[in-house]
Amino acid sequence: MFRLAVRSIRYRAGSFVASLLTLTLGAIILMTFAALLDTSADADAQTAETLTIMASVVGGWGLVIVTFAAASTLTLQVRQRSTEMALLRTVGATPAQIRRLVLIESVTLALIAVLIALVPSRLTSHVLVDLLKDARQVPAELPAAFGPIAIGIGLGVTLASAVLAALLAARRATTARQRGRSRARLIAGAAVLVAGISSGTVVMVVFDGTEPAIMAFSGQGAILCAIGLALLSPPIITAIATLLSPLRGVRGYLTVLNLRGHTHQMATALAPIILFTGLATGTLYMQRIENESGTRMPAHVAPTIETLNYVVVGMVTLFAAVMLINTVVAATLYRRREFGQFRLAGSTRPQVLGMVGAEASVLAGTGVLFGTLAATATVIPYSVVKTNSVLPDTTITIYLAVVLTAAALTLVTSVVSARRATNRPAIETVRVD
Repeated sequence: MFRLAVRSIRYRAGSFVASLLTLTLGAIILMTFAALLDTSADADAQTAETLTIMASVVGGWGLVIVTFAAASTLTLQVRQRSTEMALLRTVGATPAQIRRLVLIESVTLALIAVLIALVPSRLTSHVLVDLLKDARQVPAELPAAFGPIAIGIGLGVTLASAVLAALLAARRATTARQRGRSRARLIAGAAVLVAGISSGTVVMVVFDGTEPAIMAFSGQGAILCAIGLALLSPPIITAIATLLSPLRGVRGYLTVLNLRGHTHQMATALAPIILFTGLATGTLYMQRIENESGTRMPAHVAPTIETLNYVVVGMVTLFAAVMLINTVVAATLYRRREFGQFRLAGSTRPQVLGMVGAEASVLAGTGVLFGTLAATATVIPYSVVKTNSVLPDTTITIYLAVVLTAAALTLVTSVVSARRATNRPAIETVRVD
């Protein structure tokens, strides 16, 4: 199986790039913040506590997000290889052997990702410590360290994420109980969504606005709600397709048809848009409310938390953006045969690109809508506690920037990928694929 896995990676190098990039970026994020634990070994007690809190909070949520992203990309990759998996079953491969094949592929990618991430992680960890020095949150003379803790956590967590994602993806590939899987995903999404809403409720009921822990509880509301809604993305896509079914014209008809025919691929692309919008909006507005409120936290705590929030936003938005680009590119390029068939049936290349643009617009609008709903689990409770107002009295510029960025990433990536997928004669794409 190991030889077969290596050959599969070599033969399908292009399709494995998305998973490799996701795991590599995840490893860089994890090792960058885990290196703070190496740095804390030479720091005083207060500085060590600050570094440990930052590494734990960011690293913990990084593990959740990396695992979710890896599972999404690997599941999409395995689903696109359904014909290959069916052929393996036909020639005698057992479900256990197919699971082992997917697992070996994922572990191999994870090891390669960690090796690639070592050098950039060392650089980014030093940059992070320099930023903390500039913010006067750690002593200027404290040396940045990148040692066994960072490498161990990066390797262990990346491998764990890859193994968990591979098991989930392989289970989907080797079982025919589609209804049971959908029900399990629905239950999991609903449970995580309820947990996120509960976090917001705890903020409004328990906290008075001065405790340092309030941001941690409030921030996880948007994170949990975004992940919950991302898990519920297949039924969301189905509902959106139903709402758009009255659309007239060729482009509208094809858009609705493809939303229904590619529900899981569309759902995989929708998830990072929800994560990007929800987490960026929730965290940025939470910090904005804190800066403008009259009930600030203790002076020695506020700068650390503010820096932590902005670092988390940077980490999550970058990761979600890469995940979005990888997913959309992989899903769109995989449809080149379909695009070729449309063109052979009489559609022009501009019509195909217009169809993809319409689909991307629907995805962007849906992702922004549900990402905004996820952000309210953080923004509304935090605003109520800090300002006694349901909505913050602050600028809308932040929200517009997040929305425009999410829309631009989705539209540009989709159309550019579709142009690449249709740059050959239609007959060639049908023959080759």
